[in-house]
Amino acid sequence: MVIELKNVSVYHPDALSGKVKKGGGDLVLSNVTLSVGEGEMVYFIGKVGSGKSSLLKVLYAELPLVEGYGTIAGFDLRQMKRSDIATLRRNIGIVFQDNQLLTDRNVFHNLHYVMQATGWKNEVNMRRKIEQVLELVGLQNKIYKMPFELSGGEQQRLCIARALINNPKIILADEPTGNLDPAATDEVMRLFKRIVNGGCSIVMSTHNLNIIEEYPSRTIRFSKGAVEELDIASILS
Repeated sequence: MVIELKNVSVYHPDALSGKVKKGGGDLVLSNVTLSVGEGEMVYFIGKVGSGKSSLLKVLYAELPLVEGYGTIAGFDLRQMKRSDIATLRRNIGIVFQDNQLLTDRNVFHNLHYVMQATGWKNEVNMRRKIEQVLELVGLQNKIYKMPFELSGGEQQRLCIARALINNPKIILADEPTGNLDPAATDEVMRLFKRIVNGGCSIVMSTHNLNIIEEYPSRTIRFSKGAVEELDIASILS
């Protein structure tokens, strides 16, 4: 399994100490048990504040796991040290609603910067990889464009290209289509489908139930501090 969670509880940081600790801070989710296999697409749905983003933050080690057992891409989240976080994030991809692109450099250098920061050295291999991921996301002709010259959908596809740079086993996507129009949303979802078909898993939080109807897959609902898997086939039939 690419993700394995057993009896996980998720806490917000304590207001006084700013730290996350078992029994301290606000309990957001309790007794979360779920797994994600290789090449699987899983949606997280639920109201704002239901814990979707908080669980994703646990998975990419923005929030520590202090209760339960969890692994992602072979990393034990309970044993995660600060020095391990960068290594973890080199083995997973992260896509945010706010794409967090570097606005002072072009498409090529947005990707090149990430590669330098994650240990790439050989310039020939770096350029080859950049060309490969840009072709996958349909931006091969935009390599020297600045982010402001791209549409919203193109910016998000660049963010996805960035997430793919280090050949991750899984991509965590937090509301990646939240700011996109229907046409751009469809482009992103068709791209996600190709990525999953290539063997990379995707966990995606979304409020857009039309996406699930158009691209049905495993769906986990967050509600009242708990999660449950929905039978999407029966709901959509």
